[in-house]
Amino acid sequence: MIWIGGLTGFWIIVLLTFHGADVGETRGNSLNEPNVPFPPACPTAQNLAAICHNGQRRPRYPPSFFPNSRFSHFRRRGNAINRLESWYSLCCSGQVAQQSSQILCCAQQAWKQALSEFCVEEYSTMTRAYECCADRGDARWRCFDSELPNPNYSPIPGYTAPQVPEETGFTFNPLAC
Repeated sequence: MIWIGGLTGFWIIVLLTFHGADVGETRGNSLNEPNVPFPPACPTAQNLAAICHNGQRRPRYPPSFFPNSRFSHFRRRGNAINRLESWYSLCCSGQVAQQSSQILCCAQQAWKQALSEFCVEEYSTMTRAYECCADRGDARWRCFDSELPNPNYSPIPGYTAPQVPEETGFTFNPLAC
């Protein structure tokens, strides 16, 4: 009888281990990885209003968000999102584009440039680059625009983004629309 109880306990431990059971509190997941939903969705006519109106209610990733060591790939993702959100605010502000079609074009240019810079940063390290960065042209953009954690750019209720430095380096090209 004791042997059966011990065997049952053994199998419970095996099942919990193989199924990645989350027992107790963790920070994001069982590996304590920072939660950085990535990649961001490509701007479309359907999500443009949310991009422009909910910007301050989507996450930003200041340096203090990340642990001091390891997880540099999450830091690069967070930096790409910070950069993109900064450029989205430029597009949506009316400073560079006034018509909704121009605002959409500006946001799409910002998205592509932010992710291009992300890929450059990915390849500047000695680690494996994000899978979409290996693709070229339209294949890269299709890859980045698949399996999205927040395709509609939904805000986080009650969240207000912390101040992060404004990102430079983006110039909207209305002739490319």
